[in-house]
Amino acid sequence: MANHKSALKRIRANNVKRLRNRYQAKTTRTFIKRLKETTDKVEAQDLYKKVSSMLDRLAKKNVIHKNKAANNKSKLAHLVNSL
Repeated sequence: MANHKSALKRIRANNVKRLRNRYQAKTTRTFIKRLKETTDKVEAQDLYKKVSSMLDRLAKKNVIHKNKAANNKSKLAHLVNSL
């Protein structure tokens, strides 16, 4: 158990951040899945914009690695262009 008041606060703050990161990452994964399942090109392009923004945001906050975000965006762009 933590011995200092600041350590207790860090534990609470880290838990809040962890939950927020998990929520945002899961939401992004859901949107990626939705984008992969779509067959309409116009809808896919709109979804791609949103997903791309979400991936950039996650990479900026170090929730996911920037290269993983870039790889995902590249694969999704290829998918959207092939529709």
